[in-house]
Amino acid sequence: MTGATDPFSSSVIPFEVPEQMRAFAEKGVSQARESYAKFKDAAESHNGTVEAVFSSAHKGASEYAAKVMEFMKANTTAQLEFTQELFSVKSPQDAFALWTGHSKTQLETFQAQAKELAEIAQRAATAAAEPIKASAAKLYPPAA
Repeated sequence: MTGATDPFSSSVIPFEVPEQMRAFAEKGVSQARESYAKFKDAAESHNGTVEAVFSSAHKGASEYAAKVMEFMKANTTAQLEFTQELFSVKSPQDAFALWTGHSKTQLETFQAQAKELAEIAQRAATAAAEPIKASAAKLYPPAA
């Protein structure tokens, strides 16, 4: 079966690709290689950006969690001290005065703690967004 009807035989008439087709194909391959290189560089850059974002977010979350634990300890201590003082009062009026004072102090403390936690969250969000802004500035320069 090595006759002229066998498309895989060497007796098939050789086909020559015209020079224009060859140049067009080579140009396409060259452009594909350039596009791939750009895509690869962008992907590597974005991987670095994602790592920086997660690292920054992790640091911010750790700081936030540590502050929450600090506040929980302080609030628990304040509550236990209040309870001890409450057991030592002699009259309902003293208990009410102690309760009112403690409630006012705790409300002020909670407000200060909430403000501090909001500041930490804001700093963490800003720090996490910084690598994204830097990466976007590289890819999309400002319009002139």
